[in-house]
Formats: sequence, C-alpha cells, structure tokens
Amino acid sequence: MSNKKSKDNTIIVFTRVPVPGQTKTRMMPYFTPEQCADLHRCFLQDVSRQVKKVDADIIVSYTGGNPDQLEQIFGKKVMYIEQIGDGLGNRMADAIRKAHETGYDKIVLIGTDVPELEAETLDAAFAMLDACDVVMGPTEDGGYYLIGMKEAHQQAFNVKKYGEASVLEETLKGISDAGLTAVTIDSYDDIDTPEDAHGYRERMREDAGLRRSATGKFLRDNAKISIIIPTYNEASTVAQLMEQLQEYKEDAEIIFVDGGSQDDTLKIIDDEFRVITCDKGRAIQMNTAARESTGDILFFLHCDSKLPAKVTEEIRHVMATDDYGCFGVKYDSKNFFMWTNRVISNHRAWNRGLPFGDQGIFIDRKLFFEMGMFPEMSMMEDYEFSRKMLRYGFKPGKATSRIETSGRRYRGGTIGILKTEYRLWNLRRMYRRGDAIEKLAELYKDIR
Repeated sequence: MSNKKSKDNTIIVFTRVPVPGQTKTRMMPYFTPEQCADLHRCFLQDVSRQVKKVDADIIVSYTGGNPDQLEQIFGKKVMYIEQIGDGLGNRMADAIRKAHETGYDKIVLIGTDVPELEAETLDAAFAMLDACDVVMGPTEDGGYYLIGMKEAHQQAFNVKKYGEASVLEETLKGISDAGLTAVTIDSYDDIDTPEDAHGYRERMREDAGLRRSATGKFLRDNAKISIIIPTYNEASTVAQLMEQLQEYKEDAEIIFVDGGSQDDTLKIIDDEFRVITCDKGRAIQMNTAARESTGDILFFLHCDSKLPAKVTEEIRHVMATDDYGCFGVKYDSKNFFMWTNRVISNHRAWNRGLPFGDQGIFIDRKLFFEMGMFPEMSMMEDYEFSRKMLRYGFKPGKATSRIETSGRRYRGGTIGILKTEYRLWNLRRMYRRGDAIEKLAELYKDIR
C-alpha cells in the first residue's frame, strides 16, 4: 500500500474479487456462479459511483484473487491492499489499522452488499466521528454494512461468528464494554439471498434511481420467468406453440399443465418441455403449475396463442415498474367485428384494468400467492382474478406488443361473431349479478 494520501478522510471498500464460484454463493443455485460474479460487479459499480462523490480517498481492501477487475471499476488512482488476518473481524481491523498508520484522521469501512448505499450516508458517517469513537451502519438482518473510527479499536471486531443476526448487537456491546462511544446511521438492506433480490425488485418498482442502477438492470434482466400453459385437448394447437417456445427454453421455465386430455395433446408435447398433469379446470391447472414453478414472474399463456417477438424481454421491462401486467390482444381474423372485439378487449385491460387470460397475464410470484391464486371455478377465473386485483388497487402494466389468439370460438361469419360477442357479454353480466357459475358454464360450452 502506498503511504501517499491526498485527503484527511478515507473510505475502505472491503470486498472480494468477483470470481465465479467464490462470491455471492448464498445466491446459488438461484443464480449461476457466473451470474453471481456479475451481480457482485454490479454492486461494486454502484458503490463506486457513490464513494467517488465523497470528499475522501478510497482504499479497496480485497481478497480472493487478482485486483485487476477491481481496478477496472474503481480506477488506477485508488489504493489497493490485500486483506490480511484470520477471520473477518481481524481482516477489517487490519485494514483500518493500516489506513490509520498512513495518516488518515477518519476512516469509514464499508461492505459491498448494499448497492443502495448513498454518498450522503457516507458524509454523515464522517461528520458523526467528530462526536463519537465509532459510527456504525446497520443492515436490516442484524449485521452492519459500515463501521467508522479514527483509529483501530480491536474491541469492535471480537465477534464470535459473523453472518449471524446478533453481529451488530455483539459489536456494539464490545464497543461499550471498552468504554467507547458509538452511534448508528441509516440502515440498509444487504443483498445476500434470493429473497433479498426479490425485495430489491419490489423497491425499484417505486424508485427510478434503483431501476437505472447497475444492480437494478441486472436484477431486471435476470428475473426468472415461468411460462405456464394449461392444456386440454389441444392437439391442434400445441405443436405451433412449442415451436414458438423453442427460443425461450434457456431463458424461461416452460410448464405445460394438462387437465386429462382425451386426444393426442400429451403425445405431441416434446420431452424437452416439463409436463404436469392434474384435474381438469383451467384455474386448477394454472394454480397447480404455479405451485410447482420456480419463477420470480409467472406468465400464464393460452395454448392457441401466437407470441410477439422478445416476449420475455418485454415482460421483464414491464415488471421493472409494475407488480403485474398483460399484453394487448389481436385475432387471426380480418373481420371488422373481430377488430372491434380487439379494441374493446384492449380498452377493458388498459383503461378499466380488467385483462382476460388470452392477453397473457403475468404477475410477481409472491403477489400471485398473496392474492390467493386464481379462484378455482369452472370459468371466469381470469375475470374474477382481475376484478380482485383491481379491488386491491392493482392495475396491469402495459406491454406494447400484442398476442395473437385464435378466433375459434367466433364461428359462422359476421352473424356468428356478433352472436358470440353478445353471449360472452351476457355471461359476464350474469356473473356480476350473481348467477350460478354452473349455469354460466353450461351456456358457455367447451368447444374443444
């Protein structure tokens, strides 16, 4: 480490080198080792932007490899020192001791698992050291992301086991027992587990700054999507949908959930796709697959759909700002009244907040289960779910593309289309006034 310093204060960025398999291991297998390393780099990029705003020198204290990757992020003018000592506490104490010996008056050491850390918090930490011996930044899980002091106080680092919920409490006790004074500053959420990543995604829906951050973009682009397709006697449509889904096999979890097809549907579905069987009923089937899925985002898709390009990319972009969403719909018909049906359907979704299943509803996994999943009724499950979402204040985010769905229910030319549109409108009216769902199902009739 160079003995040169340009300022009185220094920030020690305490980190591992982002090597696959050696960093963010608690995220595996949710993320691959390579993704974990990429996520750590994003943390470092976001932390770097903030520490460079503070009137302090920067020291990067590293372990786990060559610091070249760190230099690409923090620059060549930053000091780099390798961590020395047995155990996390001793390594932190050693880094602070070396900084003090170099001549720094105030030293703030930070971890890198808090990408939401702001420069103002660091400024506040330095200011508080004018009136106390130690300043600490708590994390919500009982640890800490920041510790600042004017000299190395070993008593602050005699924690029996780091990574426990009692770390902050134990550290503060050691400081107090040594007759030292300590204050705490703003708390932050650290990102250690898949649940933490989900929490960050929830917060960034309300915070444009988080969406613009390197961490926010990574978590947006790497959100896991489960595509759930209920099937029942779909031999005539399932092959064309499988062909469309080929390009998403590596990008999403794809689940066909069959309700006891009597035709060749199950024989047609390729072994490369996951297949679940359960009782018949679209709501039952979709809920069954949702429970067995692993995605952060659940995308419910009808088997007779034709997908727009880059469908998973569009879902992720919508879900960066919304808790759930859907696509517009269009029909494989040039009939004028099918066009009006499309306009009405999209108006109902975008302006009234009531999407139907053929519009490809997608939703945050946690929210889906909190809302009780689809009501397991013989029909209208999508309508009732959308109504419930609206009652709780959720309107769907709008994907700019449209899913093309078949007009197989609309038969018999213009007269047949108008009769079908009226019948479907009347069924919704009957449902809203409380008619028995069994009666509606008999009027609706399964055409497959």
